[in-house]
Amino acid sequence: QVQLVESGGGLVQAGGSLRLSCVASGRTFSSYTMGWFRQAPGKEREFVATSSWSGGSTYYVNSVKGRFTISRDNAKNTVYLQMNSLKPEETAVYYCAARQFWPGNYYESGAYEYWGQGTQVTVSS
Repeated sequence: QVQLVESGGGLVQAGGSLRLSCVASGRTFSSYTMGWFRQAPGKEREFVATSSWSGGSTYYVNSVKGRFTISRDNAKNTVYLQMNSLKPEETAVYYCAARQFWPGNYYESGAYEYWGQGTQVTVSS
């Protein structure tokens, strides 16, 4: 069982930056693939980024490549999402998720077993 708690969301102007954090409970964090998803009002949950257990392999949705970076600190049971050059259309609730397999269908929300409660990110124009 893994419990995930996100933090770091907030209000930022377009072009600004935020760093989201997700702390996981459990002693097997380092064996889990971690992912970030987002969901805007009225839209489906969308894949953003994922990291393998070691952090050595990552994937991103095309729209955030070069601006967002996923990283993890297994000693702290924490995964991060550094978001730069944010756009108003990226306003959403951002969720952290965990799964045991890599890579598989890492872009599908249904492939993840555990989810956090989400953190709101609002980007003003």
